[in-house]
Amino acid sequence: MRILICEDSVLLREGIARLLTDAGHDVVAQLPDASALEAAIAATDPDLAILDVRMPPTRTNEGILAAIGIRSRGDRPRVLVLSQYVEERYAADLIASGPSGFGYLLKDRVADIRDFLSAVEQVAAGGTVLDPEVVSQLLARRRRDARMERLTPRERQVLALMAEGSSNQTIADRLYVSAGSVEKHISAVFQKLELEPEDGNRRVLAVLAHLDAPTDHDSHRPNDQPGGIR
Repeated sequence: MRILICEDSVLLREGIARLLTDAGHDVVAQLPDASALEAAIAATDPDLAILDVRMPPTRTNEGILAAIGIRSRGDRPRVLVLSQYVEERYAADLIASGPSGFGYLLKDRVADIRDFLSAVEQVAAGGTVLDPEVVSQLLARRRRDARMERLTPRERQVLALMAEGSSNQTIADRLYVSAGSVEKHISAVFQKLELEPEDGNRRVLAVLAHLDAPTDHDSHRPNDQPGGIR
């Protein structure tokens, strides 16, 4: 995979480049800020762009604005945004820019090499990956949606894990249920959120509905022990 990195921290930029190279990816460009980003994309045609949220000169929203701009022009490159802290407004802006082919992770996640590389692969393939902390904070401040009220506590747990980018098998492992049970819960979620098969990527649309209309997140956290709600 061809990957471009735009990150002002030299140590983090070089570290990410090394991780990606060791994993067999081709790092085609490394930039300290977004000033030459568009030219670099045009010259290298990356599959994925990894961007810091805050970069010079103002260190406010340069990265997120660049990410939204990239996504507004088409499917390539996919975009994975890294942030030191949860920036709710910027995360919401990125989510609103389109339902797939993007990720928003806290920089701490880079230390978990397996999860980080998995997120890179998932976003590049057109998936959506949101850091659990991003999901948690977005959910905590949003209003209720009438459709979300239809979901059972277990269905909410399944949907919360979907929002984190978890696969069906991972959800099954986390909730101590079978993969078949997870599939049934997801089907129920689609039905209750009124997402028809022709709606395209229903999984992503369900996650977006979840982020738009959360309830009390803490009361719907996935159980960490067996014996929870089935």
